[in-house]
Amino acid sequence: MSSTGRALILEHEADTPPGLLAEWANQRGLSFEIHRSYEDSPPPPVAGRSFVCCLGSSNSPLDRHLPAVQQTLALVGDAVASGVPVLGLCYGGQVLADVLGGRVEHAPEPEIGWYDVETDDPELIPAGPWLEWHYERFTLPPGARELARSPAGVQAFSHGPHLGTQFHPESTIAIVSRWAAMDTENLGRLGIDAAARLEAGGDQEPVARANAFKLFDGFWQRAERAERSSK
Repeated sequence: MSSTGRALILEHEADTPPGLLAEWANQRGLSFEIHRSYEDSPPPPVAGRSFVCCLGSSNSPLDRHLPAVQQTLALVGDAVASGVPVLGLCYGGQVLADVLGGRVEHAPEPEIGWYDVETDDPELIPAGPWLEWHYERFTLPPGARELARSPAGVQAFSHGPHLGTQFHPESTIAIVSRWAAMDTENLGRLGIDAAARLEAGGDQEPVARANAFKLFDGFWQRAERAERSSK
């Protein structure tokens, strides 16, 4: 692993961009490449990457019949096996948990909108607010450290240099509003007014952005420490 290597960001849908993560990387002078799994290009190698980030998706790691999901599980598995730090966000957190031996399952109730979490490490995982949009959850993988939780389940964990979250630190209200526009059927069936939930936390966006940068900085610092200790 090399901290000077180009990071790899796995984008699974056009409407799930890296958002604040890309903004953070640009501000920190970290180079990255975006692989769009919904296009038919072959996945790039993970060897030598400074880190791999797996973003959100409407798919589930349980959708193993889908080639895109198979590819993502294999790529994240390769990164873990190669010692390349993985940052998994929502679906990416579920993929990371799955690869590490955790379980992905239907959540008792979806988390849609702004949420605070109960955190054991507020320097790495501030309590919130965080944007959430998920219908499934993951269990803590063997050997992982639970960092944060909500009544719905695990919200963040670390495993060596890897970090997985169930919430979306990379997302903004503008990004999530597009998800709401595409998910009207599920939201209507569940009686969820996503627009009202997003609007209720609109004044929290500056705090959420600062929290996201703190999380990304903490992940990067842990990744660099892991590299130094491996030499």
